[in-house]
Amino acid sequence: MRLLSRIFNLNDPGWGRGQGGNGSEPPKKPEQGNGPPDLDQVWRDFNNRLGSLFGRGKGGGGSRPNQTSGPSGPTPRQSKIGLGVLVAGGVALWLASGFFIVQEGQVAVLTQFGKYKSTAQAGFQWRIPAPIQGHEIVNISQLRTFEVGFRGNARNRVLPEALMLTEDENIVDVQFVVQYRLRADGAPDYIFKTKDPDESVRQTAQAAMREVVGKKPMDKVLYEERAAIAVDVQKLMQQILDRYKTGVQVSSVAIQNVQPPEQVQAAFDDAVKAGQDLDRQKNEGQAYSNQIVPMAAGQASRMLEQAEGYRARVVGTATGDAARFSSVLAEYTKAPGVIRERMYLETMQQMFANASKVLIDTKGSNNMLYLPLDKITQQVAQDSSRTAASSGMTTVPLVPPALVPSTSSPARPAVQGSPNSLTRDRGSR
Repeated sequence: MRLLSRIFNLNDPGWGRGQGGNGSEPPKKPEQGNGPPDLDQVWRDFNNRLGSLFGRGKGGGGSRPNQTSGPSGPTPRQSKIGLGVLVAGGVALWLASGFFIVQEGQVAVLTQFGKYKSTAQAGFQWRIPAPIQGHEIVNISQLRTFEVGFRGNARNRVLPEALMLTEDENIVDVQFVVQYRLRADGAPDYIFKTKDPDESVRQTAQAAMREVVGKKPMDKVLYEERAAIAVDVQKLMQQILDRYKTGVQVSSVAIQNVQPPEQVQAAFDDAVKAGQDLDRQKNEGQAYSNQIVPMAAGQASRMLEQAEGYRARVVGTATGDAARFSSVLAEYTKAPGVIRERMYLETMQQMFANASKVLIDTKGSNNMLYLPLDKITQQVAQDSSRTAASSGMTTVPLVPPALVPSTSSPARPAVQGSPNSLTRDRGSR
């Protein structure tokens, strides 16, 4: 090593001056006034020293005539040392080429003679240099995105990808976006299991979407089950990709737009409007039904209650009349004359209270007496209303005249005509 340091010592003042070229002679001091070393001479001195290391002579490297030639070549020991140094330097450089850096969010897939060896995580790593081992950096944190059915915006359609057939044999235009990334342990599968993994993911997305849409009717695809279809497509894609061992994790599937083809868009809009009108009319009919049915139910309930009240009133009145008749009959049995007279008077009172004309036949004269019947009738009506208001009840006969039992009592005057015309024989009494 000392020999090498002497040969390649850059601090040697003999560089460029033809001194110490073989490293065996000490350099001579330059004379006063000499200039800087000559570049050509520096290069010749370097070649001479390098040649002496590999057993070559200087070959008269100096350009000055007074230079003395050195030994013819290095010793065998020097040659071995020089060769060892070169080999060691080459090996060191070859080993140093195995160092590499893996950034955060990336992994390195190591191969040995082209076969998968291991996976290196983020950091400063080393492998056996080529051609024994190699490595490939894979970004597992990157979120990869691609579009199906369009490129850039919804107007730039790709019809071969977008047009799909539904269960009811209708065609829909489906545009969606898929996002995916690599699993932490999926980098080897991503590199070695599939020839073109990104294209495989795209084709898998199209196949999954066509399968899911093909099992749905058109209305559900357009309106009702967009979110459910996206979830189903994501699950189906993941199952297919796991089956093929692509190392891909599907992050999301988002449906951007679903519509009928442009050729039938106008007819489809008319059909949609007709369906909306149908729904509106159904809602209006349901609202009217919700309004009328409770009202009719209330009226029916009210009529039932009124009928029930009427029945209770009639039954109660009939029961009361029967009880009153029984009580009157008991009294009539005790005193028939008194009860008969009272019943007659009450009946006549009720009849005359409602009559507006009275004809009176007098004996011994054919003149008609004038009576202010209107005033009398009005006065009687006022008296009756006051009596009813004060008592809170209406005067009713004890028993209807038709129910009065017939006896051998004196004949009663005959009553003819309507309540407005009554003829009575006063002399018969």
